[in-house]
Amino acid sequence: GAEVVFSVDCTKLKDYFLPEKREFDCIYFNFPHCGRKAGVVKNRELLARFFHSSAEVLTEEGEVHVALCNGQGGTPADQPRREWHNSWQIVAVAAGAGFILSNVHPFKAETIHGYKCTGYRSQDKSFCIEGALNHIFTRSTPLSCFKPMICEIELESRKVYFQVPQILVDKINRGFLERNSNHPVRTVKEKLTAELSQAFPLQNTDCCLSLLHQGHLNGVCHSNIFWIILSPEESPSTEEMSNGVANAVLFSHVDFCKDTDKNGWVNVQEGCHMSKQYYLRPSLLPYAQAMIQRGAFLPGTLHVLSGPVFRKCLVSPYSMPVFHEVVFVCAVNWGTENSCIQMLVNSIKTSIHSLHRTVSGSKLSINLQEATSFETSELDDFAAFESQLSETQYFICMEIDTSGTCEKGSCVGIVRTELVSSELVVVFASLNLDLLAMLICGICDWRMLWTSDTRFLRQFPRGELRLFKSFSLYPPSYVHDVSFW
Repeated sequence: GAEVVFSVDCTKLKDYFLPEKREFDCIYFNFPHCGRKAGVVKNRELLARFFHSSAEVLTEEGEVHVALCNGQGGTPADQPRREWHNSWQIVAVAAGAGFILSNVHPFKAETIHGYKCTGYRSQDKSFCIEGALNHIFTRSTPLSCFKPMICEIELESRKVYFQVPQILVDKINRGFLERNSNHPVRTVKEKLTAELSQAFPLQNTDCCLSLLHQGHLNGVCHSNIFWIILSPEESPSTEEMSNGVANAVLFSHVDFCKDTDKNGWVNVQEGCHMSKQYYLRPSLLPYAQAMIQRGAFLPGTLHVLSGPVFRKCLVSPYSMPVFHEVVFVCAVNWGTENSCIQMLVNSIKTSIHSLHRTVSGSKLSINLQEATSFETSELDDFAAFESQLSETQYFICMEIDTSGTCEKGSCVGIVRTELVSSELVVVFASLNLDLLAMLICGICDWRMLWTSDTRFLRQFPRGELRLFKSFSLYPPSYVHDVSFW
């Protein structure tokens, strides 16, 4: 049932197949070699041209399998591993054609019916394949270039549109927490709330939260916020009106450019033509506080607010300009707040311990530490920002023990209280769901949570959390040093 074609140049595959036959799911190349005593450089060139040729005839989710003798690939999978300059550098040459190494496993000739390894130095003689490896490559996701985006929301009983800050264009309205989502961030939230519902009656209040917020945030530097400013003089362009934006208010994102003092605080001048100032919500705590002030809560009930929040920050693997926050709010009688805090934190700890143990089995330490034991400079962006919003009392920190070494603790949440009246005290617990999902599932970079690559979500079936397996093995890393005298 197979079609056999001879004399095919592997560096020009599309020339040998009709257009309707170019969509291959798998391309195998067992032990490629230029022949005779060709050195590593010529064999690298052969592989590079082969990968470029394969990219033209492979389906989007297709695979390229290349079997190499032990040591040739130059990856950590080779035992022993050759010096980089003396290897075929297969990961690097494949990357040039848009492929990533997704799997490596031993090449077992005995499992391939009728296979004989011949061709040692162009002779009809087998060569040594002991320790040989099969390298499986898949396509890498091309770098996306995002166009400016206009977002539509409901604000003050009218439709408004605003231009999304460039860094957030691919992160607005992704719906990770929606009912039909199987994103690990939603799974973490669902399992957390299920655990807490064993100790408290729960009520979700997510539906009424707006992306834009107006008002003052105590102690928060305005340069850490994405400002959206409404200008009365501004109206939609002709193109926007033709796209159905007529009779709407158009907002624009502005980088922080108003007059500021030396600490970065706003100096708003009287008579400023910008009549209303909004910003993308940096936290859900103000919504929780507003709910308490309106009296829209049931004492003893744990109210749950969740959604994405946005902050300008120095981006690092664990510091993110957007993440999903969940806030638990519970009003209790004065004098019983400490027992409520203890019950709430214990439920959170139990849930996180259970999730982490199920997923990875490694040791996890969760500490509740008083705010006074930290300097702001010692906290990550999440904790430092939240501590400015209000008088934080406790931080929830996680430490993961891997191979006998303990990673630095990451602050995943805060717990604080606020006196409402002479009889009622409100307990707030705010958690960073993205950071929790990363720590539980072993995801080392927050940007992976936002990838549109289908290989990510396929690893997390609905309602399940698993250890994340990178679909790019042994990516080359380059260190460039610059010295000045």
